[in-house]
Amino acid sequence: MSLRSGGIVLALAFFAAAAVTPAGADPVAVPAHDAALAKALGADELGMRKYVLVVLKTGPKKMPPGPARDAMFKGHFANIQRLADQGKLALAGPLDGVDGWRGLFVLATDDPAEAKRHVEQDPVVANGEMVAEYHVFYGSAGLMLVNETHKKVASKQGP
Repeated sequence: MSLRSGGIVLALAFFAAAAVTPAGADPVAVPAHDAALAKALGADELGMRKYVLVVLKTGPKKMPPGPARDAMFKGHFANIQRLADQGKLALAGPLDGVDGWRGLFVLATDDPAEAKRHVEQDPVVANGEMVAEYHVFYGSAGLMLVNETHKKVASKQGP
């Protein structure tokens, strides 16, 4: 492609974009802003909010297979459900175990101390099966809708 034909392509692209963007419109504005939903989710003007990302890693006390371990993980899943039901947990899930990284929580707080209070109650952390790292995370406030949406797409309840 010559410089001349490249210039023509660029000019056509510019005029095509101008034709579909109304005069004076902000091309990056969110067209269907829902102020009430944004407020309910704790969103800022960008639709974002702060969370605490908790990375669960393999801890120093691996519990051997058996009824006690089963009960510990049953309590772990119950804690996840409790936090989700209270609106304190935006997202949770297991990781692949590479480098000891076992799972994560995204908690609906910007305060690592508050997140720690919630996570320390989890049986896998309380028993030393896993240890937690805490990181403030800035992401879409829409993450707060994951649990509600998940209930609509799951055909059976997890562990």
